Amino acid sequence: MYKKIVVPVDCAALERGEQILRKAATLLDAGGEIILLTVIEDMPGYITIELPVDAIEGAIKDGKGKLVELKEKTGIEARVEIRSGAPAREILAAANEHGADLVIIASHKPDLANYLIGATADRVVRHSKCSVLVDR
Repeated sequence: MYKKIVVPVDCAALERGEQILRKAATLLDAGGEIILLTVIEDMPGYITIELPVDAIEGAIKDGKGKLVELKEKTGIEARVEIRSGAPAREILAAANEHGADLVIIASHKPDLANYLIGATADRVVRHSKCSVLVDR
């Protein structure tokens, strides 16, 4: 059904990441590609000044390791990509750069500020140029 699927995973919720990665595998055309993505959020300068110099590098290394483990656990072939910045913006940028025809994103339980779906999922749905599947 889909040739390129971007699967953004929050490394703090790997069980949800596994769920949407497995869903992506069932929707992928033969010869298609899954981009397994995590975004390391930028921190304000007043916070980063208090962090050790290698904290961001450690977060990137940790994120990549978790995605590789997830890929190996599921046995699903996927390209692992790590980005840094605002999650919704980076997910949308990855989808555009890779020419994705689907983004599958997990949604957390929303609060009053995001009544229907989570903030990141909401932004991705509103601004994506390709189809978006929100998994609850």
